[in-house]
Amino acid sequence: MQTIRGHALRSVAAIGLGAIAILAGGCAKQEANTKAAGPRPVPVVVSKVAQKTVPEQMEAIGNVEAYKTVSIKPQVSGPLMKVHFQEGEDVRKGQLLFTIDPRPFEAALAQAEAALAKDAAVAENDRVSAKRYLDLFQQGVAARQQSDDYASAAQAQDAQVRADQAAIDTAKLNLEYCSIYSPVDGRTGSLQVHEGNLVKGNDVPILVVINQVQPIFVNFAIPEDQLAEVKKFRETGQLRVETVIPNDSGGPEQGTLSFIDNAVDAATGTIHLKAVFANPRRRLWPGQFVNVVLTLASSPNTLVVPAQAVASGQNGNYVFVVKSDNTVESRPIVIGKTIQGDTVVQKGLQPGETIVIDGQVRLAPGSPVAIKQAPAPPKTAPTGAPSAPKG
Repeated sequence: MQTIRGHALRSVAAIGLGAIAILAGGCAKQEANTKAAGPRPVPVVVSKVAQKTVPEQMEAIGNVEAYKTVSIKPQVSGPLMKVHFQEGEDVRKGQLLFTIDPRPFEAALAQAEAALAKDAAVAENDRVSAKRYLDLFQQGVAARQQSDDYASAAQAQDAQVRADQAAIDTAKLNLEYCSIYSPVDGRTGSLQVHEGNLVKGNDVPILVVINQVQPIFVNFAIPEDQLAEVKKFRETGQLRVETVIPNDSGGPEQGTLSFIDNAVDAATGTIHLKAVFANPRRRLWPGQFVNVVLTLASSPNTLVVPAQAVASGQNGNYVFVVKSDNTVESRPIVIGKTIQGDTVVQKGLQPGETIVIDGQVRLAPGSPVAIKQAPAPPKTAPTGAPSAPKG
């Protein structure tokens, strides 16, 4: 009985060892096949080395400034009778804004006109008397002193007439000042003085501030070591300036450089510049901060690669170049500026070469690659589109 059981156990053990040997042989064969086939290709996304016209640009932070800012003050004193606009409203040059009580000035004008009429009549009489006594003096009837006295009186009265005329002109001017008109096209701010209040000529508070926003300025500063370059390119013509408004999808606004300050700020080591923009859509608003890009020139046929293709190592910058046998080599390059996602390549690449832009972390020189298509950018719903229902 024991002998039969021993034979059975030995048979099972033999079968197990045979199975293990078969499995080991199969694994060894598979490993040998894998080694013979070589390492697996690394999936990567690639791009071509391109030639583009690349602008030479400077970037800065800018602050928007009104083209003109006018503080409206009264030039005569009196009660503010009427405000002819709504605060925050657009006004045109020559538009009536305020009316100050004109009645005291109308009375002053009438008084000045009456004084002129009276003095003009006296002046006419004095001129007649002066002529009469001059004739009598020439005939030897009147004394010279009498003739001179009447001539002097006539001249004095003529001067008084001229003074009365000046008083009339002043009264008319004061009466005109009772109606305050906008000196510029622009947008009004908060109303500082309301109807019914007494205002004083050339005193505070001001009535309202008007900002002209079409066109409009953008102020910005650059380091002083870039001033020579800006001046050099400005001599060849107008320099284009773009502003990008943060959190605004409307794209950049286009303008031109209009001003370079006459001195460098010694405290900051920067030079103040100013650009003018037509601002047709009024996207630029006084006091707003924007990103400024000043374009000096454009360089045609410049080699560029996507910025994500460039890696840094101990020996500098490099990219992985895909060769004709679908393996890669590590190519050292010399790079320039990065503009809108493209990095300028000054040395190391040729136009049309294929470079890796995604998947570099798994690569080494000589690694085989499998080129895959770049993922499509996510689609964004248009503004105002209803969101998908949940659940």
